[in-house]
Amino acid sequence: MPHASAAIELRSVARLLTDEHGGPAKYWIPAYQRGYRWTRTQVFQLLDDIRDFLRDSLGRPAGQFYCLQPLVVKKMEDGGYEVVDGQQRLTTIYVILACLENWVTELGHANFEIDYETRMRDADFLRSMDEAKADNNVDFFHIFEARRAVKDWSKDNPGQSLKLIQHLLNSDGVSPEVRVIWYELPPEEDAIAAFTRLNMGKIPLTESELVRALFLRSAAKDDASGALGMRIAFQWDRIEHSLQDNAFWYFLQSSGEAVNRITLIFNLAAKLWDRGDAGDDHAAFTHFAMAMKHEGNTEQTWKSVNDIFQALEEWYEDRYLYHVIGFILHHTPRNESTIGNLLEHSAQLSKAAFKASLRDHVLRIAFGVNPMPAAEIGAMVEQQSNEASYGNLEKVRKLLLLFNMATLLENSNSNIRFQFDSFKKEIWDVEHIRSVSDSRPDDPRAQSAWLSHCSAYLKTDKRPEAAALLSVIDAYLEMATSKSKDMSFETIDSQILSFFNEASEGGGDGLSNLTLLDSSTNRAYKNSVFAVKRNILLKNDQAGTFVPLCTRNVFLKCYSSMVGNVTFWGAEDAEAYLDAICKTLTKFLIAAEAV
Repeated sequence: MPHASAAIELRSVARLLTDEHGGPAKYWIPAYQRGYRWTRTQVFQLLDDIRDFLRDSLGRPAGQFYCLQPLVVKKMEDGGYEVVDGQQRLTTIYVILACLENWVTELGHANFEIDYETRMRDADFLRSMDEAKADNNVDFFHIFEARRAVKDWSKDNPGQSLKLIQHLLNSDGVSPEVRVIWYELPPEEDAIAAFTRLNMGKIPLTESELVRALFLRSAAKDDASGALGMRIAFQWDRIEHSLQDNAFWYFLQSSGEAVNRITLIFNLAAKLWDRGDAGDDHAAFTHFAMAMKHEGNTEQTWKSVNDIFQALEEWYEDRYLYHVIGFILHHTPRNESTIGNLLEHSAQLSKAAFKASLRDHVLRIAFGVNPMPAAEIGAMVEQQSNEASYGNLEKVRKLLLLFNMATLLENSNSNIRFQFDSFKKEIWDVEHIRSVSDSRPDDPRAQSAWLSHCSAYLKTDKRPEAAALLSVIDAYLEMATSKSKDMSFETIDSQILSFFNEASEGGGDGLSNLTLLDSSTNRAYKNSVFAVKRNILLKNDQAGTFVPLCTRNVFLKCYSSMVGNVTFWGAEDAEAYLDAICKTLTKFLIAAEAV
């Protein structure tokens, strides 16, 4: 974790050239660093990126800058800097300035100096870049290839060299310039340990680490008592701890590593979703660095971050907002943009008005319609629910997930919440509740597996008819092993469907015969009869496996007016299920208008 006393700032390339006394800055490459290894392609990419940035800056507000990756250094006793991380970029900048030295001199600047602890010849070659010595060792080769790349780029981009140097060395804060994230280790921090962490472990300074160091450093400047820094550190830790709770995190996001989740809050506070540089690696850091450029801004800037977190936390703790916003965010490709827009919208409305406004989002996502009068909602829901089918899985998934949300919200006294974390970590299929006759397995191995599932269920059924059917299945499976053809799969399949009352036409691909099922369960028992699926699903539920409430209700036949045979899903059950979907969704959408 970055130290609070570390110096961190956005430093122009022009400032890299001179030391605090105005002389050439000296950078020292220690023995633990490897040699220069940038390729011709990498040099071209850097030059192209800067050129494109300058072109895109035309017409934009003053103060635009291109930000290079962090340069991690530690000040030495002689006033120079030990380079801990960023040697490759620093050397490339040196090569660019050396190749275009005439322009650098004409603009009144001189290049900085680079020395090496053990590879002294590298320093000599860096100053001369003598082609005759370029093949003497691998370091020379790569340095000279970088020089050649700069020369070739200049030829390929006539008239751009002067412009590039002008902006590379600009530091007026008005015209476009190039800056680097300057991270100076405190005197007490061990440089080799820092290098090992940053390079050998392949763990670069993360955005959140840079921003934390920036806030703590700025807080120390603004408040000598240390109270502001302590408050920021305490609130920071609380935010990080809260975001580690998967129930909170997956309410907001569909994926994400357990580390650096706080970056989401920074991106929202910096409004990166509404900016052109959102894809930059350190766009959030540069936003906060500019915001705290002047002393006295730290507390207010941090407040903007904490306010964002508190708003998200309020959504999470409010049971209605949790389910409705969770549904909206789950179906939003540009998630941060949606969160940002919802935050802005909520700030402009009362809590009640904001809740009511969310219905419009749900109507567009689940039904593809614009806001409509409450009196028209019932007919619209009924029509779309009747038309929804297995042929439009995306539509069905949305309706079934919304059905779960609406069902949970029907009981205002309940504290049960939909498990977005469990839901988003699994792949969910839309599965037929009652088996579909034209989807029987045709592969012999799949047929045997299907029959084995039926056999496992029948062993729990004590009726004589079950025992008789079980013996037929076992006999068939034995014949399948010996590859005998005395009985066809179709024959035994017909007997099974008759036993489970699924021999008649039924089921189908409509919403009344569809539910959400996790892929591992679905693909293992795909198109099994209702009784087999029910048995497996209830076992999963008892074992603590997440089963959506409405899926569980289906297999418990909670929607049927007369339960009757719990092992059979008939036309009356399907009709009652579809009716429950329509009524629940209609009630939810109408009530949402007056939340």
